[in-house]
Amino acid sequence: MGGRPGRDHAGADRLVVALALSAGPLVSLGLARFAYALLLPEMASDLGWSWSQAGALNTANAAGYLLGALAAAPLARRLGTGRAFLLGALVTTLALLLTSLTGGYAVLLLARTAAGVGGAWAFVLGAALVAAAGAGGEPGRAALMLGLYYGGAGGGMTLAGLLVPWVLDRTSGSWQLGWVVLTVLGAVATVVAGLALRHTVEPDPPAAAEHQGWDRRRIGWLSAGYTFFGLGYIAYLTFVIAFLQEQGIGLRTVAVFWVVVGAAASAGWFVWGRLIGRLGGTPAMSVLMVVLAVGTALPVLVTEPWAFFVSGLVVGGTFLSVVTAMTVGVREALPAALWTSGLAFATVAFGVGQTVGPWLTGWFSDVVGSLGAGLVLSAALLVAGAVLALPGVRQAPSPGGGPDT
Repeated sequence: MGGRPGRDHAGADRLVVALALSAGPLVSLGLARFAYALLLPEMASDLGWSWSQAGALNTANAAGYLLGALAAAPLARRLGTGRAFLLGALVTTLALLLTSLTGGYAVLLLARTAAGVGGAWAFVLGAALVAAAGAGGEPGRAALMLGLYYGGAGGGMTLAGLLVPWVLDRTSGSWQLGWVVLTVLGAVATVVAGLALRHTVEPDPPAAAEHQGWDRRRIGWLSAGYTFFGLGYIAYLTFVIAFLQEQGIGLRTVAVFWVVVGAAASAGWFVWGRLIGRLGGTPAMSVLMVVLAVGTALPVLVTEPWAFFVSGLVVGGTFLSVVTAMTVGVREALPAALWTSGLAFATVAFGVGQTVGPWLTGWFSDVVGSLGAGLVLSAALLVAGAVLALPGVRQAPSPGGGPDT
């Protein structure tokens, strides 16, 4: 019993570090990617965009994210994982600032692409840092750390939902000031992440030859399912506000809906954490994707305000837990030296899906003549991904807390 308080104190410190590093998904996802949906209507109206032009900016962000994921492991080898993570948060924050300074479409495309590149570095490498910090401890504690980390995206969504509509309401729709607010939030989060790096464990990045030669088939089914997750989830978060407005939902209610989605995303781990720990990464990911599909289709099947908010709770409370389950699955399947490479590989697969997803859903909606049909397609893609991931084989963690080698 004499040693337990020290272990508990160390565990608490690790949780604080994971919470501080959650600045990575807060900036890269909560602010740079998802908050765009709140500012898009004002930008499109002020700048005279078509909906295809507005959608192309989201495609640019997703494409940049894909490029950043491809470069994450090499950058970590060159700079160190911690420095590369911090660089990603800084690049993303500067891209938010650039977005607030111009109405030029070409420059905005560049800014959104840069936000995607930096966001991938911050997101992937931050996850690697948290995974390393949790190594050697209880599996449940390590999974909790990852849940806290990914919950940062929901925190960013909640902050954006609270502040951006408030700024738009009081500045006659000044989308530039909305981006300034996001920049300030990103800068604060980056400073917090930088301070947390003093207390992190730097994972050993794989050698270039090891990174190139490892067997991708060990996470092949998981990554294939994760591709379909990218296809399905991003379409909901891109089009759901437009769908709600089609149903006559006002802007204030939309803002509340967005806060509900963000708050649910932050708290989702407490609902699904035990399931992930009990089932393992890949099986839990499949279950969560089916739940996510139900939430995605619900507002189309039941066009009542209560169903919209239930949908927001389900989707918000589930989509980040899919990412947590994926990360646990990678940890279970690969040795610690390959966690960064494995996360980067799975994220590239995911990036392909989320790059295609908004365009595919929008195209299908145009063909059918219904945005709701696009959401139903997204739900179907999520179910297909859940089935596709099932052949993935879980490998039990070694006694030291890491996956078997």
